[in-house]
Order: sequence, then C-alpha cells, then structure tokens
Amino acid sequence: MGIVQKGQVEYDDELHVKHELIKIVLYIIGIIGIVFLIHTFIGSRSEVVGHSMEDTLHDGESVWLDKLSYRLHEPERYDIVVFPVEDSETYFIKRIIGLPGETVYIDENGDIYIGTTETIYEDTDGTLHNEAEKLSEDYGKNTIQENMRGIAAKPVTLGENEYFVMGDNRNNSKDSRSEEIGPISGDRLQGKAVFRLWPWKKFGKID
Repeated sequence: MGIVQKGQVEYDDELHVKHELIKIVLYIIGIIGIVFLIHTFIGSRSEVVGHSMEDTLHDGESVWLDKLSYRLHEPERYDIVVFPVEDSETYFIKRIIGLPGETVYIDENGDIYIGTTETIYEDTDGTLHNEAEKLSEDYGKNTIQENMRGIAAKPVTLGENEYFVMGDNRNNSKDSRSEEIGPISGDRLQGKAVFRLWPWKKFGKID
C-alpha cells in the first residue's frame, strides 16, 4: 500500500488549481481574440441614429456591417456604407451614388447625373454642359430641393479612390453634398450594411 504524505497532497491540489486557472485564462483570451478578429475583419452590429436613410433604414434599427467584402472587391454603386466623420467619433451611414473617376452633378430639378469630365463640365465662362444620363434609381425618398444640391450644384469629379455618398432621405441628410463631408475616401469605408438585425419583424437583407 502506497503512502502519500500530507504535504504532497496539498502540493498536488495546488498544482491542479493552477492548471485549471491557466486553462480558464487561455480560454478567455481565446474568446476575446475570436471576438476581436470577427469585429475587426468580418463584421459587427451597427445602430442607425437619425432619419437620413429613411425609408430604407429608420432611427433605432440595428444592421449587420459586412467588413470582409471590401477586402475582396471594390465597393459598388448603391451599397449602404458606414464611415467615420473626420476629426470626430461620429459614424455616418449612407448610400454610394458616385464611384471613383466619375463626375456627379445635381441639376435645378433635383435630378442626379453621373458622367465624366467629357460629359459634364463647365466652360471657362461658367457655362455648364451636361450630356450625361440621369441616374435612374428608386432609393431617394423625395426630389432634391434647390438648397440641398450642395457642392453638386456644380460638377464634382471624384478621385481614384473617392466615393460620393448620399442619404436616401435626400432633403434631410448631411452627406457628400456638404462641404464639411465631401467625397469619401475608400480607406474610410468601414464596411457594407447587408442585414437588418432589429427590429425582429423586419429582420433580413437590406435592399
């Protein structure tokens, strides 16, 4: 019959507890690491604040932000994107209207035109020439008012990595039409809003 001394039993118990604590710590670190990777590279939940994206998205709704897609391909027209405002902790959610290299113009009737510097341009005397086609889309909630044309009241030509974004509630949205916001660099796009998570009755893919 083996004999185990009391001190050895206590030492074994202490060693077992240490091993269990190490396992728990490593488990917690693993969970935190997984959450970090998902939030940073795959996606995260974002809450809509304000009315600028009505009638597509409403104040208080939650959406799933896909952060992986733009690592695989370039953003596309009509994508709903989230981006930070420069020198601020505020994030905006808007829809992409103009793509890199395009020229965006909003005429006196509130119609949006997408073209190039060859189809939308101003002469040296300020005369505007517009031979581009009007953007055909049904996302805009209403006709853009004269005072909401912003910088796009004149042709805005986007750089090679710039996007022109607007809220669907065109007359109640601070977006690329504002001199304060302007065109958005692709590097600032956090991801694409793809699913509505809340409220439950509206759960599903966002158009």
